[in-house]
Amino acid sequence: MTINAENIKTMTKSEQAGDMPTVGSRLFGGLDRKRLRAYAPALVLIALCILITIANPNFIEPRNLVRIANSAAVPLTLAMGLTFIILLGSIDLSVEGSLSVAAMVTVLLATNDANANAYGWLAVIAAIAASTAMGFTTGIIQTFLRIPSFMATLGVWFIGLGISVYMLGGSAVRLMDPSIRDLALARFLGLPVAVWVALAAFLIACTVQYYTRLGRHIMAIGGGEDVAELSGINLRRVRIMAFGLAGFFFGVAGVLAAAQLGRSDAVIADGRLFAAVTAVVVGGTALTGGEGGVINTLVGVLIVTVLSNGMILLGVSPYVQQTVQGLMIIAAVALSLDRLRLQIVK
Repeated sequence: MTINAENIKTMTKSEQAGDMPTVGSRLFGGLDRKRLRAYAPALVLIALCILITIANPNFIEPRNLVRIANSAAVPLTLAMGLTFIILLGSIDLSVEGSLSVAAMVTVLLATNDANANAYGWLAVIAAIAASTAMGFTTGIIQTFLRIPSFMATLGVWFIGLGISVYMLGGSAVRLMDPSIRDLALARFLGLPVAVWVALAAFLIACTVQYYTRLGRHIMAIGGGEDVAELSGINLRRVRIMAFGLAGFFFGVAGVLAAAQLGRSDAVIADGRLFAAVTAVVVGGTALTGGEGGVINTLVGVLIVTVLSNGMILLGVSPYVQQTVQGLMIIAAVALSLDRLRLQIVK
């Protein structure tokens, strides 16, 4: 029996690459690990719904399901914008600053109890435009000044919060425009209008990711920036457009938040960043970029919202709820990363 030297080399390379059969591969019968990771969030969501329903049948009452949908409206819209930035392999911490500015502009330009303005839906347009402009500004700062996205967006976050607090005078201003308040109070087909707005934002995000050049370029950059640049993609332009797109979604979320709460104040955005990041990561979008997407994020938002609603129904302490969400982020990141391919953990 003769052994070919090429076979030995091939076998050695396979062993080094980790392609040899493992206990896990035998256990799952050769199932694709990547496909398992892709379906895991949906399976978790189904399991959560079943377990919570068994523990408290009130969970599946129509009134509670509507409450879940309404609670998910703002996080879903925020997470749509954040998803595109994470797909780039970057991060956007300006979520709360942009939302605060959008909510502040909406309330101060519409009918309110602090001034005589009454611009109606022009206030909504101005709010979304302001947040979108903040997104473009963030992208320009990050790309042209070559500042890491973490630091650039952190700065914009505090700038946005500072502007909002200053313009509001440090107090809460009530939104008194009935047409804008109807986003939260009026219903269509049994659901609050805010839910339909969030679903429209989701459809826009799906269109951008799957049917536009910008979406394909974002995925390409997240998959490998050097390769994307060699293929002719303008990295600066795509990054600026992605941050501007994120700002648009943050602005829509700010309008919805103001409509739901009926006011704008300094703390209207508190905790929104954590919820958005949790939803994106739990949904299966990789923090390293280029893997996942807005459909994953939809599932992630539902997981976070359903879990929070279920724990409230079961009487779980808010502090325990935060602990569970923190553990959920760690578990989601651990499961989504292919650690065999990571040589250095940054």
